[in-house]
Amino acid sequence: MTSRERQAGAQAAGQVDSNVNARAGGQVRGRVVDQTGVAAAGATVKLTVDGQTASQEAVTEDDGRFSFANVAPGAFQLTIASAGFATQTIAGNLKAGENDEVAQVTLAIATNVTEVRVTPPTFEVAEAQIKEQEKQRALGFIPNFYVTYVPNAAPLAPKQKFELAWKSMVDPVTFGITGAVAGIEQATNQYSGFGQGMQGYAKRFGAAYADMATGTLIGGAILPSLLKQDPRYFYRGTGSTKSRILYAVANSVICKGDNGKWQANYSGILGGLAAGGISNLYYPAQDRNGVGLTFENALIGIGATAAANVLQEFVIKKLTPSAAKVDPNTGATKAGNPVSKVWGTLVRAGG
Repeated sequence: MTSRERQAGAQAAGQVDSNVNARAGGQVRGRVVDQTGVAAAGATVKLTVDGQTASQEAVTEDDGRFSFANVAPGAFQLTIASAGFATQTIAGNLKAGENDEVAQVTLAIATNVTEVRVTPPTFEVAEAQIKEQEKQRALGFIPNFYVTYVPNAAPLAPKQKFELAWKSMVDPVTFGITGAVAGIEQATNQYSGFGQGMQGYAKRFGAAYADMATGTLIGGAILPSLLKQDPRYFYRGTGSTKSRILYAVANSVICKGDNGKWQANYSGILGGLAAGGISNLYYPAQDRNGVGLTFENALIGIGATAAANVLQEFVIKKLTPSAAKVDPNTGATKAGNPVSKVWGTLVRAGG
């Protein structure tokens, strides 16, 4: 071998060694501590090298140290995570065959982010909905308080049931329509035992108002509070005409409980019977209802409620400018004679 050949061979060997060194892996190591300088043992350290899909992981020792061997040269990233601490990320650049000691990593305590969802108490939700109901007036003036157009309206507390009943009882329109009912009864000489003239009219007015008031109080406040039932009609507004009619009619004998479940409308039915029985105390002896007639009038009241509910479902909402939106229940009361029972039902049902 000539001297020139030996020289060429040496140069080739040197080039190979240079290429091997260029590809030789290095080492990345460091130490992790907490904010007090105490070693963070058990922290997870993840090493990612640019251009490589695979990553390496290590767990810090008791002294907080970690180490990665055979790390390919180039830019790298360390991600340090530990329970109770905020995750840290640091970057570096490793040269071929280099042992890189990264700066000490200090973990900060994680900031707890607590999401607080504030849900208004049911009473306050119901109170806001009642305020809207009290603005509901058919044709702009007839009370339509006992109907909710809000889907899944919040149940009423006993206090709210009494407030709604009182609001309905003392509304000026209630007195006006009661006066009209008394006038019709006097004109047709119904309940002749009351006589005629101003005295007769006053007695008829008092009896008609008492029918409405006792029915509203007992069937719309007292019994619903005791039995935990909702006295309102829950407007449906969707479905076929037939299904909505059946829904409205059924709501004369069923209602929503305060638990949101449908149940027999004991409040409305028993309220009608109770009001009918009480009316025997103030109607003329010859016009007082016997037990049979009391039940008969209660059935008439249920029929009147069904009719009022059908009107609510298809007509009254269109005539109520301030009506809210969609969905539905009942708990109407009826009392006294057929005329005043229909009137009392319409007031309670929002007529």
